[in-house]
Amino acid sequence: MQMGPEQRKVLREREKVYRDRVKLEVDGALRDSGLRLEGEKRAQFEQRYLQERRRIEHALRQETEAKRQEQLPALRERLKKEFQEPSPSVPSTSAPAVSTSPKK
Repeated sequence: MQMGPEQRKVLREREKVYRDRVKLEVDGALRDSGLRLEGEKRAQFEQRYLQERRRIEHALRQETEAKRQEQLPALRERLKKEFQEPSPSVPSTSAPAVSTSPKK
């Protein structure tokens, strides 16, 4: 997929915002845990936290998609009923008017 420069810029900015938000979350989780980790241990904590976060997000996406798939048939049926043309209870006996004058 080819993206223009502006689209790439927007995508990079979104990624940066996401990384910044996750970094704050990791820092908060580390602070809330009461652990005082430095260097390699801190890097391991961050890596493990991000692994588990991705696992949780993946499971939530799957759960959400499964619920969506369960509800879609009922949604389609409701919309079909809502937007279906009302069928006339008495069939129309009038035919469209036909012009008898010759075309010029």
